[in-house]
Amino acid sequence: MIAALRRARDLGPLVSRIVAAVFGGYALAALSSIAALALPMRKPEAVLTGMLASFAIYAAAVVWVFAVRSALRAWMGLLVAAAPLLLAAWSVRAGGGA
Repeated sequence: MIAALRRARDLGPLVSRIVAAVFGGYALAALSSIAALALPMRKPEAVLTGMLASFAIYAAAVVWVFAVRSALRAWMGLLVAAAPLLLAAWSVRAGGGA
């Protein structure tokens, strides 16, 4: 029983980073894709820009999650990066996009 708890404690940060990379990276990429619609350009160009940028942002998020010192910093970094994108995506939803 104690060995199982120790193993879970050792694997916890790794599992947290994997979840952050997969789901947090996806959320960040999706937010950036939607936030690109707030750019001052025609809508088809903004959609293409957001789609292309989302691939690079997802890859950067995965690298970031495994490059930082702790799983907590990985999650905090994703949240800090998502905050302005969330505001831009919200403005698009509210009708303020280009």
